[in-house]
Amino acid sequence: MKIGILFGGCSEEHPVSVKSARQVARHLDPAKYEPYYVGITQSGAWKLCDGPYEDWENGSSRPAVLSPDRDVRGLLVLEDGRYETINLDVVLPVLHGKLGEDGAIQGLLEMSGIPYVGCDIPSSALCMDKSLVHVVARSAGIATPNFRIVLAGEQVDGADFEYPVFVKPARSGSSFGVSKVSSKDELAAAVETAREYDSKVLIEDAVVGSEVGCAILGNEAELITGEVDRVALTHGFFKIHQEADPESGSENSALIVPADIPAETRALVQESAKAVYRALGCRGLARVDLFLTEDGEIMLNEVNTFPGLTPYSRYPKMMAAAGLPFPEMIDRMVALALAGGPDEG
Repeated sequence: MKIGILFGGCSEEHPVSVKSARQVARHLDPAKYEPYYVGITQSGAWKLCDGPYEDWENGSSRPAVLSPDRDVRGLLVLEDGRYETINLDVVLPVLHGKLGEDGAIQGLLEMSGIPYVGCDIPSSALCMDKSLVHVVARSAGIATPNFRIVLAGEQVDGADFEYPVFVKPARSGSSFGVSKVSSKDELAAAVETAREYDSKVLIEDAVVGSEVGCAILGNEAELITGEVDRVALTHGFFKIHQEADPESGSENSALIVPADIPAETRALVQESAKAVYRALGCRGLARVDLFLTEDGEIMLNEVNTFPGLTPYSRYPKMMAAAGLPFPEMIDRMVALALAGGPDEG
């Protein structure tokens, strides 16, 4: 099977995407797949290369683009001044953040007619905006923290809030631009930090409790879940991808998989995560992050439509703990893409 693997991208999560793609490359079964690796530089150049390895941008590569022409259903590769075509059976867009999880690349893939792994355009765009996720989740009866949206150019009065609060870019990931604010004097600076990543800012009430997560794989009614995890914090908030050396662990957190919570609570987290997944129209895969409050209530934090697949990422750890190793996880993702590709709606 000819599989196109897109990685890199223009967002602040570019390095995380490269690491995720590196794990995919390590676990891809060569007896099943013929991979075509297309790296996207942070400036937006597409390169057909040997893989997501060190210095891939400067190694042997050829300019390549995904053709929106359904007669091609694959890549256009520039070779000696002419374009050759490479047909693809499926695409695995190992992209995080803007232009990767927000519906942009999904739109190009829909135009191409090639089946692709992961959420479609509407669910990708919806889940990228944390404020819209909260609105839809609440309409489906799922609790969320209280929040306020701050638009571009809008001023906020620190006296309007009870502290602590979290200030976040509404459409970013991996905790980039996120601040925990403990007093009104810190709020304006936190809003400006968030605006470095998005003009739309979210201010959320802090939730007293633990962050738990659930990995989900499947389309519509047929969903499987990984083991629930719990983020054990010593201080601050979870921001693993911003650590200087995340492969060696975090300076303020540890992941407990399976989560050290009662069995009935674990089942409630899994059912709540599936309810969120369905309400937001997700397909293929997603990681649903939730809060477990001190009184046992489940509240939604956010949804990642293409979560990290690095050696330290939560999604593959949760699936492995549930008995689904990385190679089989890839197989299932591909099978789901082929079962529900663009032509099937």
